[in-house]
Amino acid sequence: MRGVDAPTVEKSYVSKGRGAGAGDDASADGPAAVDAEGLPLVYDAAAIQAFWAKQGGALQRRWGEFLSLSVPFLTRVATLSITGGAAELSKNEASLARDARVIIEKLGPTYIKAGQMMSVRPDVLPQAALDELAILQDAVKPFATTTAIETIEAELGGALGEFFDEISEAPVAAASLAQVYRAKLAGTDTYVAVKVQRPEILSTVSKDLYVLRRAAEVYQGLIERFAPQQRTDYLDFLNEADNQQRLRDLIAAEKVQGVYVPEVYHEMCTRRVLVSEWIDGTKLSDCPKDEIRELIGVGQECFLVQLLQVGFFHSDPHPGNLMKMASREDPSKNTLVILDFGLMASIEQSDMDTMVSSIIHLANKDYPALVDDFIDLKILPDDCDRAKVIPLMDKALSPYSTAGGFQAMTQDLLTVLNDIPFSIPPYFALLGRAVVTLEGIALIGNPDYRLVMEAYPFVARKLLREDRPAAQRALQEVLYASTVGGGNILQGQRLAVMLNSAMGVVARDQSEGAFVDLDTIPEDSISLETGVRYLLSERAESLRKVLEREAIGAADVLLRQGARKSGGRIIAALPQPPSLPFDLPFVGKLPKPEDLPGPILVPRSAASGLPPTPALASPNEVLDAIAPRLTREEELFAISLTDLARGSLGDDAAVVLSGDALLEPEAVASLLLGVLATGRTPVGDSPQLAALAKSVRERLLPAANAADADADVANAASGANDGFEELSAAVRDLTPEESAVLSATAQSVADALWAKLVARMEEGLLSPEQRGAGASGRSTTVEGGGGGVAANAANGSTIRGGVEVAGEAVKTPLEPVVAMAR
Repeated sequence: MRGVDAPTVEKSYVSKGRGAGAGDDASADGPAAVDAEGLPLVYDAAAIQAFWAKQGGALQRRWGEFLSLSVPFLTRVATLSITGGAAELSKNEASLARDARVIIEKLGPTYIKAGQMMSVRPDVLPQAALDELAILQDAVKPFATTTAIETIEAELGGALGEFFDEISEAPVAAASLAQVYRAKLAGTDTYVAVKVQRPEILSTVSKDLYVLRRAAEVYQGLIERFAPQQRTDYLDFLNEADNQQRLRDLIAAEKVQGVYVPEVYHEMCTRRVLVSEWIDGTKLSDCPKDEIRELIGVGQECFLVQLLQVGFFHSDPHPGNLMKMASREDPSKNTLVILDFGLMASIEQSDMDTMVSSIIHLANKDYPALVDDFIDLKILPDDCDRAKVIPLMDKALSPYSTAGGFQAMTQDLLTVLNDIPFSIPPYFALLGRAVVTLEGIALIGNPDYRLVMEAYPFVARKLLREDRPAAQRALQEVLYASTVGGGNILQGQRLAVMLNSAMGVVARDQSEGAFVDLDTIPEDSISLETGVRYLLSERAESLRKVLEREAIGAADVLLRQGARKSGGRIIAALPQPPSLPFDLPFVGKLPKPEDLPGPILVPRSAASGLPPTPALASPNEVLDAIAPRLTREEELFAISLTDLARGSLGDDAAVVLSGDALLEPEAVASLLLGVLATGRTPVGDSPQLAALAKSVRERLLPAANAADADADVANAASGANDGFEELSAAVRDLTPEESAVLSATAQSVADALWAKLVARMEEGLLSPEQRGAGASGRSTTVEGGGGGVAANAANGSTIRGGVEVAGEAVKTPLEPVVAMAR
């Protein structure tokens, strides 16, 4: 008779829906609402106990039913345990599980609901018990239609004919808490589904929860894992109507195609009656396999949007709640209809981010990182033994890489899990229930269905699109790999794999070493044009920002490499002074031309607001300022970029990126003067860039341009340029919107490169006094990416992908400088 506190958890995740306080204990918000008999309408431990303390006869009868069924069962369990220990219990677990299921059915709706929830808890029960409890999903008997009609009339406040012209004689579906009828709204041709709560269900569930609390010393494990989620909110159909409307609105807002949530007639909904749009369709699990394959993909996308995008997901998608109907827009196509929103779960953004990371780590079998994810999700404790856990993960999680996934879990898996101190958070029971059901339906249509493989394209699309820090970190984790020197380099292969995955073309690992092969482009990969279009769409906003930062660093390294090669050749071509056998007075040996200082004009950053500043510097000093020597890491980076270009665009691109293509002096001069005249680097249709490109092409393809070139040579040259031609064709065919995105990105990269160049020239060629003239003394940081190059100059503001002065980009007219240069 001792008091037992109601269990609590940090996060229950069950969506309560109907405003503040709904489903919470009344202590926080004053007295809880009650029905006509004074029974609390929402779960409140103290209020329920106070009510039933005054109802001794009814409560004692329920106690008697509970004890008459449970005591013999517990006595048998105790006897087996005493006589044979764990071995005897294991030997008889099948019959024990069957007896427990029969007792649950006799005890009624509360225990059936509890059994349904426990049927997906492998951390709590053995497999034999899980198999028996799964039977409870469909084993529910309907109640009398006359009783249902009485409930409808009492709830809506009038005779049945006032609201409906007709109603089915028998329920079309029956569940543990309610059953559904087909009816036609009065005076219309509109058919609706009328969901009616079982009679006295609130009283029954309330008594049962009280009894379970009082029996907690016997069923403590069950209570702790189950009771935090078992609130009487399930018995409030107004809450379910709110859930249905919310999901309907979210699916529309997220533009999920091929999925439909029925309309709710809110004016006809009460706590015990829910009226919604009637759907003519077929239960999904009864459809032909080809239709199941078609719609399970739609359903999977919808479920992942709920779980990982909006954080509000349907937790009970059993076969009766998923239907196929003909599309209303195109009757030749099918639509997936979702029903029954009594059990929904809400997930916080931090948990959604961790789930996304865990899918990535599971897909690549990165178990050390997956341990961190499981700790964040409260599946593993903070102080878990990593040396023990990581080796066991491969055996425990390998079934997810094969067809069947959850269905493939065996007793061997449960044995492995018993060696790990893990637990399943409450919302994972809801998630597991949904996943097991969806996967079971998917396997009907596709025996080779693999959950992680099918979910990866959604995760790829999410990472490529979202610009939140967590998504950016996860994306970079996939795209970058550590080098020998300790730095990080973008992996071109992985970028291609991610783009393919986002469009549903997944690289499957042939060796089963990982779920997804992140380093092999699929044989049926998307075309370059398709990839470019995807990259320039709003679906790849996050990826574009990563690539923009990478392009700034990569272009800076490659331009410095090219400048040093070209600059070195130019310096080597300068006339050298004669070699004298003696030193000249006051001079010594004649200096080399590359060491002779001469007058130059150093461009200034837009942030300084200053015109170019005269300075004295030798060609070597100018070259070192414009293009500092590459570090070893940068040299490796440049080689990897050249190899990437050779593999994707051909040898020509590799020649350009390596700096081996000598440029025409006239084209370079034209480009430089254009920069000096505007203060910005030209992009797009710039005539200077066109001249430069023409010069490069002429030097790259001399055989193709020669009038008398051998045909074979010309064809070979043309073949080597296929990558260029394909890329050029893709760019030519862009829409105006796509071209605008490309131009804006290119201009941002060019501005950042120009800012880097100017900052280096100011730092290397101007004295501290010259650098500080007119400046505020604040530090300017030019940020790029890839090679990690950053330059500092003594002037104001931060430059990130562009030149800013008080937040605004400016153009510095330099016409006088151009005239002087000429």
